[in-house]
Amino acid sequence: MNCMNCKAVVDTGMETCPNCGFNLGVQRKCFSLSNMYYNLGLDKAQIRDLSGAIDMLRRSLKFNKYNIQARNLLGLIYFETGEAVAALSEWIISKNIMPENNIATEYISRVQAEPAKLDMINQTIKKYNSALRCCRENNEDVAVIQLKKILSQNPKLIKGYHLLALIYIRKEEYEKARKILKKAARIDKTNSTTLRFLREVDQQTGTQTSLEPRRFGRREKEERGRDETETAIAYDTVIQPPTFRESSVAATMLNIALGLILGALVVWFLIGPASAQRINREADEKIVEYSGKMASQEAEIKELESQVEELNETTASAQQQISDAATTAKSYENLVKAVGAYENGNTANAINALSEVNSELLSVDARAVYDRIYRNLQDAMFRELSEAGQEAFDNANYTEAIDKLTKAREINDNDYTVLNVLAHSYRLSGDTDKAIAVFQEIIDKFQGTKKATRAKQSIEGLGGTVADDSNIPPEDDEEDPGTGEGTGDEDPSGDENAPEEDDPDAQGGEEE
Repeated sequence: MNCMNCKAVVDTGMETCPNCGFNLGVQRKCFSLSNMYYNLGLDKAQIRDLSGAIDMLRRSLKFNKYNIQARNLLGLIYFETGEAVAALSEWIISKNIMPENNIATEYISRVQAEPAKLDMINQTIKKYNSALRCCRENNEDVAVIQLKKILSQNPKLIKGYHLLALIYIRKEEYEKARKILKKAARIDKTNSTTLRFLREVDQQTGTQTSLEPRRFGRREKEERGRDETETAIAYDTVIQPPTFRESSVAATMLNIALGLILGALVVWFLIGPASAQRINREADEKIVEYSGKMASQEAEIKELESQVEELNETTASAQQQISDAATTAKSYENLVKAVGAYENGNTANAINALSEVNSELLSVDARAVYDRIYRNLQDAMFRELSEAGQEAFDNANYTEAIDKLTKAREINDNDYTVLNVLAHSYRLSGDTDKAIAVFQEIIDKFQGTKKATRAKQSIEGLGGTVADDSNIPPEDDEEDPGTGEGTGDEDPSGDENAPEEDDPDAQGGEEE
């Protein structure tokens, strides 16, 4: 065996591990106790004492978590009580501990072969949780309907029987509760919750519940009645056998033929239907058995497919974390480039590298370096981004214009030119909602000026509505100092779909 402390191979007769000095007697005692509890759990499982079996098997695994037989049996008992997820967990752990010659592999394969049953069990667990929420919200009638449907689909779900019986007890329908609890007792005879609920029902009704199957003496009563009837007839009447005298050979042959016909009819009408009924009953039982097996395998496959989907989601999350790590690394790389360019006096390269840095992904120290360079290059970055955005707009590259101007607005959101060109970039790229939002921002920040008036005209031209135009001056037909027009739809570069030129005093403050 292997030492449980250092995993070294040791002989059976050794008292201590020659590698680490661990006391092997303790290990043997643990293994012995684990096997003892496993045998006790197996005995309890054979008499359907599933709760006791689960307790014994858990103790067995506490002393030896590598006890494969105990873990596999615990998974079977979980599956028998409707806990498919817990069963699969135990089998998967068992398979990971011993990949070869492990019966847990067969159990998992059989579950995967029945996706319908696995999905059905998964759905019943979700419906059980929904019924539990209905009970907490005092919607007991809805919970009863859901639980009946759950138990028809998954008749081994002990928790479902307990919840339904508890609802009946609360509604004082004790006979219904007794019937449900007796069904639960057929699955697990010694379940403490079942027995506690039955004791409550017995106290309320004054009737002792018997969990033994009923046996009726109908056959004895029928035989006793038949004997009494025959005795009465023998004493009351005298039966005289009829006399018959053969008259000819033809009559004899006729009687024989009639006897054969009557015998054939008796066989046809009495024995034949019974045999056919027996054959049909056996066939129906086989069909029901195979249907149950197929449904069970389908449900198991569904459960495994659900686990595969969860693993895929985990993989996608890991890939997203890898992508975020790559983005973070790129931000640090650009920050290093920006620092190098800044120290060498190359402002343009420093600005370009700094604009590609995502400051939200930086550490505290790196963020401090970023903020220091950003403050020193803030004005230059704003001019660089504004000019790059204007140039992209003039070249009808509205996507790049939006990107540059948005970054410029993050630095200074009170610059009218940046806001105006950004709004028209959104408009010309087809994003009307964002265009209207930026025009509204111009109205809010430049109230009482011609800038606000032109922004209002642009919003109305896009079919939008100005949020609050009480501070917007009336339309003026005089020309705008920046463009020579009063409509607000002209481009400084001459494009008829571009924004108007900024007023000469736009950078100096609002108009009075």
